[in-house]
Amino acid sequence: MAIGSKFDTVTLAEINTQLKTPMAPPFPVILVVDDEPVIADTLAAILRQQNYAAFTAYDAASALDLANLIPPHLLISDVVMPGMSGVELAIAMRKNVPDCKVLLFSGQARSLDLLAGARAAGHDFTLLDKPIHPAELLAHISSLQIEQESVA
Repeated sequence: MAIGSKFDTVTLAEINTQLKTPMAPPFPVILVVDDEPVIADTLAAILRQQNYAAFTAYDAASALDLANLIPPHLLISDVVMPGMSGVELAIAMRKNVPDCKVLLFSGQARSLDLLAGARAAGHDFTLLDKPIHPAELLAHISSLQIEQESVA
């Protein structure tokens, strides 16, 4: 005696196709990059409490690798880091993820020179002073109106 099913039969090929279809993350993705792990981790924890999917990287190369796996809606990066600067990271991120918004932050005067060079090359990024109060950072993020659909 065969038991009837109320569900349609789905082939393995159909399941495989569905699994390869990228799914939108449930929350806007923010990538926080700082060579001081305590700063990156603290900012990410604050963002997670506000229902953002926050990820951290402690250098620009790791951030780019992570962005290839999970394209962020927003990059928040320190400017002065060993190796690739936050400004160089922001330029590379915009090339790889064109719809990614960028907030840079720094506590060093040298950042203005790096930012001026980027502006001369046609790149415009917002620079926030470090340290920044979490409420001020969240206000800046809110003003960007990050939407999940902005990154494909």
